[in-house]
Amino acid sequence: MTITTSARIAAAAARPATRPPNRMRAWATRAPLLPALVFMIVVTQLPFVATLVISFFDWNALYPKDRHFTGVDNYRQVLTDPDLRHSVWTTVLLTVTVVLVSLVLGLGIALLLNRKFRGRGLVRTMLIAPFLVVPVAAALLWKHVLYNPEYGLFNGLLHYVGGPQPDWISNTPLLAVEASLIWQWTPFMMLILLAGLQSRDHEQMEAARVDGANDWQIFRHLTLPHLRRYLELGALLGSIYIVQNFDAVFTLTSGGLGTANLPYTVYQSFYQAHENGLASAAGVLVVIGSIVIATFALRVVSSLFREEVSRA
Repeated sequence: MTITTSARIAAAAARPATRPPNRMRAWATRAPLLPALVFMIVVTQLPFVATLVISFFDWNALYPKDRHFTGVDNYRQVLTDPDLRHSVWTTVLLTVTVVLVSLVLGLGIALLLNRKFRGRGLVRTMLIAPFLVVPVAAALLWKHVLYNPEYGLFNGLLHYVGGPQPDWISNTPLLAVEASLIWQWTPFMMLILLAGLQSRDHEQMEAARVDGANDWQIFRHLTLPHLRRYLELGALLGSIYIVQNFDAVFTLTSGGLGTANLPYTVYQSFYQAHENGLASAAGVLVVIGSIVIATFALRVVSSLFREEVSRA
């Protein structure tokens, strides 16, 4: 009994001695991350808190002394004003169209690039290039090189075959913005879906072929179910960007002809109308929408990681 009690006392006395080094080691591991955390809070969270506070005020920069608290009136105006509601609808339409078309085209290109052929690496590199172009430069490329009614490539090809010479941006403004974004985001979708295609179980595919399944049956019953997570991930990540897109709308149409989305409306309210409170409310709504989409995206990413770990 004496030996057992002495051993327990010695063990209990030893425990506090081991905990501080473990805690110090944990803090020493986290310490290099603290400057990055502080920087992120200062750069992102404090401005967002300031924007959130301003969104509850009637605050026009031209009349700084007349600002006063209005509660949720700015949010009510964003959701009820016809022009602002139209910008919300334009944002939804632009996002859905670009994401869906980019996914379909990206899937088709990924299926082609998943096959072995000579020069496949060069073709992949060339197809990725549009995604690496600076967004403003890509919009300028489409505006002047492709869409221009006098010297643009599209009208040049139509002139060669005796076709009409339309003003693409004036006649189909929203479609012009969507086309430029689809061109830029299809490579991104292709990369995600190509990674999904290359992670398929080849033994399962071969077994299906041995059982007599054709290419369409394999694609429908094996490939598509396997790509579901990757399709969701591409759709969510693409939506996060397109919801916040400003470059294409500003460069191609300057928000005119019914193409003003919510980020451009925030720009108009803040820099042109100087309505800081209204612009802040619209900006907060954009951030909330992005956070909701990002939450689903993180869940899809974590589920993909869990699937890969379970396979390993």
